[in-house]
Amino acid sequence: MTSTRLKISSFIFALLLALTPLYAFAGARVSADTYPEDPNDDIVTPSERKTDLLNELIPDVPSVSASSYVLFDANSGSILLGKDYDVQKEPASMTKVMTVLLALERLEMTDMVTISHDMAVAMDEITTDYVKLGLQEGEEISVKDLIYAAVLKSANDASLVLGMYMSGTEEAFCELMNAKASEIGCLNTHFSSAYGLSTPDNVTTPYDMALILNEAVTNTNYSEIAKTLNYTINATNKYSSVRDITNGNRFVNTTQFSYEYYLGGKTGFTNTAGYTLCAAAKKNNRLLIGCVFNAASADVRYSDLISLFEFGYSTFATVEITESEFTPLIDEAHAQMEDLLSDTNLYISEQRVVIDHYITTTSSRAQLGSTNRIDLSNALIDTSAEQQVLEIPLCKVYSDKTYLIGTFVVEIDKKAGVVEINPEKKTNLTSVRSILITFAVLSGLILLLVIVLLIFRARIIKRRRDEVTKRANML
Repeated sequence: MTSTRLKISSFIFALLLALTPLYAFAGARVSADTYPEDPNDDIVTPSERKTDLLNELIPDVPSVSASSYVLFDANSGSILLGKDYDVQKEPASMTKVMTVLLALERLEMTDMVTISHDMAVAMDEITTDYVKLGLQEGEEISVKDLIYAAVLKSANDASLVLGMYMSGTEEAFCELMNAKASEIGCLNTHFSSAYGLSTPDNVTTPYDMALILNEAVTNTNYSEIAKTLNYTINATNKYSSVRDITNGNRFVNTTQFSYEYYLGGKTGFTNTAGYTLCAAAKKNNRLLIGCVFNAASADVRYSDLISLFEFGYSTFATVEITESEFTPLIDEAHAQMEDLLSDTNLYISEQRVVIDHYITTTSSRAQLGSTNRIDLSNALIDTSAEQQVLEIPLCKVYSDKTYLIGTFVVEIDKKAGVVEINPEKKTNLTSVRSILITFAVLSGLILLLVIVLLIFRARIIKRRRDEVTKRANML
């Protein structure tokens, strides 16, 4: 009997070993051996790139008279030079850039505006020391004439009329101005005037003003208007003579401050704001924006900006980045992931590259060259997950600095309708299910074996009793 039990126990143990599934680690790391991460890297993130260059020791920075200023690279979004560039100040007539920007976006140049009574009342409140075109109640004038008057002559009544024509009241138009400022990324701007009235609550910053001018010269024909030397407004129903306007900007109307790369801008002055000026320049497809607040004089603000532009073009380099540069690295990373997923029921369902197309660095650094890198050090594939997204950093590496310039995004999903027959390919969830089924089967087998043993034992006992009874009867 003991021998029989040992045989049955050995059989059950062998059955358990045969039916118990194998377990595998539920995560797979993409190899980073080919592109190791340099622990000495000074990695500059996209958010840090905006001000990173301000932290570098750069020789021969030009002297700027303005109390606050900025030089902004519009291609990369980097601030190249600046002082108090996020401090709120009165922009004076630079305000008109926002007014004209909205007019160019929302109105047709051929639209005709009739000066209403409300407009006339509002214009009467503009003091005599502010430049005016001389608009009259009931006068009919085109949007184009108003825009050119606002930009070239800095006519405050023309700018006010444009705002009221778009929104009904100056207050309502200022709400529109502030909404647009917020939309393009201005964080420290509040307009309370459509033309630049000197008031403590009509404020912006050099950086925000650069964003506004960039929007105007990039997405509208503001540049064409701002570079016009002379413009004529024909006679109207209320003004019998033509109005000849000469551009008051010395980038345009003088040879002393003429700058061949000038793309457009706007001057400003009030007693409290001082001399202000914003300007855009474009050289070799590099768009730079400069803004000065409270410059030393009307002339110096121009020389300040020219010095900033020249320094920006010679000292810094804006590097264009294309997705194709990273194609070999991305293809290799994709191949590695495909290889890892080949033994699972997962697959790459989608992949894409999100990249910043420009970075700005110093010219000396750029001249030494760079390499590209895909950082796989933290790319971990979870083979137990139904769905996952990997965001793999893309970097441009210079001798002393690394820029994070994009992301290789990989979406991984579970294959639909897959039937696994190799237990080594099962996920954790499938393995648990298999274990439960296995133990249920084993429990049934064990119970069946116990019943068989009990029946077998009962028959042996009965047989022995029958033999004893038979012998007793024979005696």
